[in-house]
Amino acid sequence: MTTHSEPRPAPLLAVEDLRVHFPVRGGWLGAQRGIVKAVDGFSLTISAGETVALVGESGCGKSTAGNAILGLAEPSGGRIVYEGIDLAGAAPRRRAELRRQMQVIFQDPVSALNPKLTIGQSVAEPLVVAGVPANERRRRVDELLDLVGLKASQKDRYPNELSGGQRQRVVIARALALSPKLLVCDEPVSALDVSIRSQILNLLMRLQQEFGLAYLFISHDLSVVRHIADRVVVMYLGVIVEEGEAETVFSSPAHPYTEALLAAIPLPDPKEQRRRKAIVLEGELPSPLDPPAGCRFVTRCPIREAGCAAVRPSLVPTPQGSRAACLVRFPAQ
Repeated sequence: MTTHSEPRPAPLLAVEDLRVHFPVRGGWLGAQRGIVKAVDGFSLTISAGETVALVGESGCGKSTAGNAILGLAEPSGGRIVYEGIDLAGAAPRRRAELRRQMQVIFQDPVSALNPKLTIGQSVAEPLVVAGVPANERRRRVDELLDLVGLKASQKDRYPNELSGGQRQRVVIARALALSPKLLVCDEPVSALDVSIRSQILNLLMRLQQEFGLAYLFISHDLSVVRHIADRVVVMYLGVIVEEGEAETVFSSPAHPYTEALLAAIPLPDPKEQRRRKAIVLEGELPSPLDPPAGCRFVTRCPIREAGCAAVRPSLVPTPQGSRAACLVRFPAQ
């Protein structure tokens, strides 16, 4: 049993001040016209066996942050530390070994699977790259398909012969092929029918319990996040505006943007839905090419004050137990 005097174990993943900027070019000579600050000072930690949900509207930088962690997008600054090792400074062979421990579940299983490969071949791809012998690959593919609720006899089918839920199970099986410790789940159920989503979420939770997996769960759907997350990180226009334990964020949101996101979740009872106070975000979503100099949310915030446009707030502890970046509600920055 862990006591309060014992130090907390080091996180599996620590992201420190991550920035991902993309130059925008145009004209005849391809001159740089600006910089898209897709991720602009992003930090989080994930412990072994923990699910951290990264939430926000489309275009806020969630997937770009996930891609940078996986090595699919080049960071412009900051550090990505996995098991205490800075990936940028690691030797190429060691970095490749560590990258194998981080796998991804993409949003759309149709585009994630090669239509010309059988599902058995798709699941075996990481094993081929890793140099696993053919006999061992066949055994492992059967094992993985069974693990995600598919039959080994289905391995000779092609993606178009499967349902959407079955295809996503194949994608999950492939992600597990090399026994990773961290899965980046990028909107893993948003392309599925509502009736199938709970099945895939329950599968992910069962696999987490069985193998001690850590999840970075990227989603815009907070009703899904509430079902699976231990902690929630709220992102807006490339920066984090609130983070905390899931129960705290859902019951006592501290940032006005978080409040607006939660107010948009449909309620099952129509009477409760009518009684709920609507939060309408007015104003325009700023361009990541020219974000506000102060608070990124200032153009749409219902409680903004004059100083919000000039000073960029930092994340500070809140009475609720979370951390939020809001000069109006938490002025002691």
